[in-house]
Amino acid sequence: MLKKSPWAWVPTLYFAEALPYVAVMTISLIMYKRLGLSNADITLYTSWLYLPWVIKPLWSPFVDLIKTKRWWIVAMQLLIGAALGGVAFTIPGPFWLTGSLCFFWLMAFSSATHDIAADGFYMLGLDSHEQAYFVGIRSTFYRIATIFGQGLLVMLAGNLEVLTRNVRYSWSLMFYLMAGLFIAFWLWHNYILPRPAEDHPTAGQTGTEIWRGFVRTFITFFQKPQVIAGICFMLFYRMPEGLLAKVSALFLIDSQANGGLGLSPAEYGLVQGTVGMIGLTLGGILGGIVASRDGLKRWLWPMVCAITLPDLVYVYLAYALPSSLLVVNICVFLEQFGYGFGFSAYMLYLIYYSQGEHKTSHYALCTAFMALSMMIPGMFAGALQESVGYPVFFLIVMAACSLTYIVSSQLKIDPEFGKKTDE
Repeated sequence: MLKKSPWAWVPTLYFAEALPYVAVMTISLIMYKRLGLSNADITLYTSWLYLPWVIKPLWSPFVDLIKTKRWWIVAMQLLIGAALGGVAFTIPGPFWLTGSLCFFWLMAFSSATHDIAADGFYMLGLDSHEQAYFVGIRSTFYRIATIFGQGLLVMLAGNLEVLTRNVRYSWSLMFYLMAGLFIAFWLWHNYILPRPAEDHPTAGQTGTEIWRGFVRTFITFFQKPQVIAGICFMLFYRMPEGLLAKVSALFLIDSQANGGLGLSPAEYGLVQGTVGMIGLTLGGILGGIVASRDGLKRWLWPMVCAITLPDLVYVYLAYALPSSLLVVNICVFLEQFGYGFGFSAYMLYLIYYSQGEHKTSHYALCTAFMALSMMIPGMFAGALQESVGYPVFFLIVMAACSLTYIVSSQLKIDPEFGKKTDE
């Protein structure tokens, strides 16, 4: 049997990995705002949807115990497609909020499980050379899916609003399109994904033994040097972004009467979903390049400044309320570029903290703290904004940047970590 080219499945697999995450975390924000939900309710409900990614390490060992990773990938894509169809079906109905949230929850848990299986399958379906070669490809298609989701799909929904003159029907059609796309992914990957001999349920281990192993790795995680400083960094480094992320999106599309910029969904798709994502990607690439050249310690403070100071653009936007789309694009690009550059320090520190025994499991726990760092501030960000208004809210975000500087100052990092070493 001929080996199936990784080009046939790696790009589509990681496109499919990103899209439901974007639907849950970003597209849902815009949809609920267009359907008339308050900022406080939107941020509270959608922040809870981070929970599956927070607790993902709890059930990831059992994915290995039951069925193959290939089976999990295909099954979760079918389930995600069904959840997308469920969102589309409930939007026009009388129980649109309860129904859509239930299906978003199903989508979130399915997507988190898909992440576990896909990342594991990547290492089984490719040899070490192919893994290194395709790591950039998979990241690229993950970003493309993000632009496609919060850029093109949101723009499509906005254009459908103009054509149909019906907000609910327009967003329903867009989610039906996404459901059809995932059915196509399910069919394609069911056919094209290879069947590695190593991809089989874990033999010789019971669920109890796996759970005991998880408890051991959990205990050793909290026995690491600088554990307090490390966990505080994981939780508070992105505190300003945790407050800003959801409210900034709502600010862009909120009406001018409410203090927002009043962008249409199509304009939002261009500004945040396309221009902003390009800035985020370029910032991340640059961050990786300089950190690999000089090490994390050398670039930590420039990255701290990059992830905090550009948030000032929202203070300007909230007070000036510019009508020029070019000005808004430039501001969002600068903020997202700075975030991408500064986020490199965060991701590198997670790798640094995870070094040693059980590094894979410890990294999974780090990513749980990463999701928690966005979930907690996001839950009350909307209520805070509604109580003080957009201008004061963005000033509070700038004040929260002090936490980023405090927790970063407590880190002790090997100067050589991250540098490229000669073989």
